[in-house]
Amino acid sequence: MVTPLAATLLVLRLPDVGVAGYWQLLELFDSPLQFLNQPIQSLRSLLNPAAADMLTRFRADPEMSDVGRQLSLDLAYLESQSDLHCLIYDNPLYPRLLREIPRPPPLLFVRGDPTCLSLPQLAIVGSRNPSGGGSENAERFAHYMAERGFAITSGLALGIDAAAHRGALRAGGKTIAVMGTGINLIYPARHRQLAQDIVDNGGALVSEFPLGTASHACNFPQRNRIISGLSGGTLVVEAAVKSGSLITASYALQHDREVFAIPGSIHNPLARGCHQLIRQGATLVETAQDIVDQLAGLLSYKRQEIKSAKSHQPELFDEPAVTDNEPMLGVDEQILLQALGYDPLPVDLLAERTGLDVGNLSAQLIGLEIKGLIQQVGACYQRL
Repeated sequence: MVTPLAATLLVLRLPDVGVAGYWQLLELFDSPLQFLNQPIQSLRSLLNPAAADMLTRFRADPEMSDVGRQLSLDLAYLESQSDLHCLIYDNPLYPRLLREIPRPPPLLFVRGDPTCLSLPQLAIVGSRNPSGGGSENAERFAHYMAERGFAITSGLALGIDAAAHRGALRAGGKTIAVMGTGINLIYPARHRQLAQDIVDNGGALVSEFPLGTASHACNFPQRNRIISGLSGGTLVVEAAVKSGSLITASYALQHDREVFAIPGSIHNPLARGCHQLIRQGATLVETAQDIVDQLAGLLSYKRQEIKSAKSHQPELFDEPAVTDNEPMLGVDEQILLQALGYDPLPVDLLAERTGLDVGNLSAQLIGLEIKGLIQQVGACYQRL
């Protein structure tokens, strides 16, 4: 007896069916089981020859056919993994927001806690090669949002994705990693420990791809629609104009979800994707509280609960109040700090702007750096 789960796994293992083909078949049949019970001749017009032949061999000898053996391996693996769940579309644990997107995944492989997929989520995405400031922004925004009860969803990739996952973990929150490989293959391999930390801390790894699926480039745009589909909003931290992050943002707009973008320097090529999104109507955000305010209503959050959480947590992104602990600045330091922007500037340009001689300027730069107000970037300096 083929179960609904086995039937779904089997249909998705047929050559060239995929998610789009699966839903086209479900427009004609009530379930994968009903499809599989049809006479093979009536199905040949719906399947390509390779898929029809594979299904014919399965019916003739399920245990010896290629797809039958693979199905047995899939089911045995699922049964052997206590923390691995397989959610077909009509499973009560299948996340509601993901159901709403066009052609959602027919099934989800979930390692970890499947209930966290129904938490209010913010997707945080961006470059695999971000600036230091970009990584810091991703981690701090994720930390702040996780403290306020949002699960942080991203793609387990290098760069911004990893920073977002770590920020949520550092806050003791839940984070969800949507993978572009089979659930049993961690990519990139250097993130195996990060993936385990996500599971150990009550989060989840998620994949729609069959077990053993390798990291093909075409998988990742498909993966991105799940990231945005699970989330009430998507935050783009740093991204080039042509990037997977903008694909995720595009999906979010198609799904009628919020899109947020952090602006950056006009000289930073990784800010151009964010600037393009802002021109197209994305919400410009300067603080994580901007996102909380907008998503609170969207996700039916009780504002009183958010205010209560804020009263017990320090604001990470609001402008700091002036206190007696603020570092005292001399006149030359004030002049220099005023001349410095948030883009790196060379010493000769700073000398021209401030009128300070190079010796005095170097001393003031060292003093401001010690006080944590500026940082050196190569041969340049920028304000923090």
